[in-house]
Amino acid sequence: MENYNLDHDIPVMYVTASSFPEGICEAHDQLHSRVPFSGERHFFGISRPEGGLHNIVYKAAAEQLNENEAGKYDLESQVIPKGMYRSIYISDYAKDPQQIGQAFEQLLDNLSILDPNGYCIEMYIGKDDVRCMIRLNAKNGELKM
Repeated sequence: MENYNLDHDIPVMYVTASSFPEGICEAHDQLHSRVPFSGERHFFGISRPEGGLHNIVYKAAAEQLNENEAGKYDLESQVIPKGMYRSIYISDYAKDPQQIGQAFEQLLDNLSILDPNGYCIEMYIGKDDVRCMIRLNAKNGELKM
């Protein structure tokens, strides 16, 4: 586990999964069918409980390369805020996708240091790697893990 500094806000556009975790792959498939691939674009998974701890809302997201893209592709948008995140990097996650859920279990082990309005963020890096991260709350943004 490490701290990861996201030094700029990332505007994203997204497709909301119909269910969690069952609808995750379908949401990513829908997103990829609508948003063209670009080597400049990062892809994300964004999730958190909404309306109760057992109601996880998951969004498959793509970085917007310009401010009009979400409208162009008829997608909703939000911003992943800059700041310090608690993070676990997973190499070759496809060999064992369960690692992603396990990483978030570890990241969530100390809720008092996490942003109460934050999200669980999967930042996909290349085709094989993912950085799992949750934003630290403001007073813990300088913590060393």
